[in-house]
Amino acid sequence: MRSICAVEGVTAAGIREGKYGLALIRASGTAAGVFTSNKVRAAPVEVMMERMRRGTLDAVVVNSGCANAYTGERGYRDAAEMCEIAGGALGLDPASVGVASTGVIGRYLDLPRIHDQCGRVAPLLARSSEAEDAAARAIMTTDTFPKHALFETESFSVGGITKGSGMIAPNMGTMLAFIYTDAQVEAPVLRDILRQAARRSFNRVVVDGDTSTNDVAFCTATGAAGRVDRAELARAVEAVCRDLAVQIARDGEGATKLLEVTVRGAPDEDAAAAVARTIVASPLVKTAVYGEDPNWGRVVAAAGRAGVEFDHYAVSLSVGGTPLVLRGEIVADLGAANAAMRGATVAFDLDLAAGAGKATAWGCDLTEKYVEINGKYTT
Repeated sequence: MRSICAVEGVTAAGIREGKYGLALIRASGTAAGVFTSNKVRAAPVEVMMERMRRGTLDAVVVNSGCANAYTGERGYRDAAEMCEIAGGALGLDPASVGVASTGVIGRYLDLPRIHDQCGRVAPLLARSSEAEDAAARAIMTTDTFPKHALFETESFSVGGITKGSGMIAPNMGTMLAFIYTDAQVEAPVLRDILRQAARRSFNRVVVDGDTSTNDVAFCTATGAAGRVDRAELARAVEAVCRDLAVQIARDGEGATKLLEVTVRGAPDEDAAAAVARTIVASPLVKTAVYGEDPNWGRVVAAAGRAGVEFDHYAVSLSVGGTPLVLRGEIVADLGAANAAMRGATVAFDLDLAAGAGKATAWGCDLTEKYVEINGKYTT
């Protein structure tokens, strides 16, 4: 499928060799970025937090297999050198090239490998499904499938690719996202739109409760479609980010089920989001989902520690449309509830009866496979 390469002015390509991959995406225009909230930030994040102040990008270079995190001054120089290498391969000013990395923390980049891969990938840049898929696969780590999303209107398009599977928690996770639109929009407006979209999508995904050192989401607007309605563009960017976020949650390390929690009746949207995130992050809820056990008490208990005021004897809870609690009264038919948890998606709906706020968060079940993947990640 095409998503970013369906956007006018975007070309992509990538290569993967064992655990080491490299992708190039070329698109010129106004740009914005959001970054990890982790205080331990990888070198490419530090580089891009400075460079994105200019509000434009001409290309992005991304490597997988090495996070270039906790690598000190050398890591910062190496991240800048990646931009030099990509700029040389693409005939661009290195200062206009964005950089991102993903992989193992505490190891230095193999710059000769990156130089070689850049030289081989640059001539392959194209607007095709095959080229885009190669780029999406190049940036994968423990992902089991490449992730694409596209939202098209009559006047403009928004597309995106992402990677992410583990070390995922609110306020970004081990995810890299590259989003493109052919709308014409100023950088400060694009920044506001991307931040709001990330808040309602990537920042509401929890796989394991860890926040990565490397998270970035970049959005570039080529302007080929001309000016569009700001509200319509914001809805489109949010829709793409949400689609990508849900794919990350579904592909959580070792996951067998997508967990979706919608909280309504909260004091406001932020309160609803806080409760939803707390529930999807709960190991007890996640293991119950894995075992298809309708242990509704775990959901209510998790909601109670989210720091939001509500009357716990006024709440209503259902799973897959099957009522569990109705205005504080236990009405659960455990057989029906168990059946509602057998599919690939388990959806809880919790009404706090404390206001008009509503939000949804996404996660996945917690399985033995997660431990297997992460128990020997570097060895």
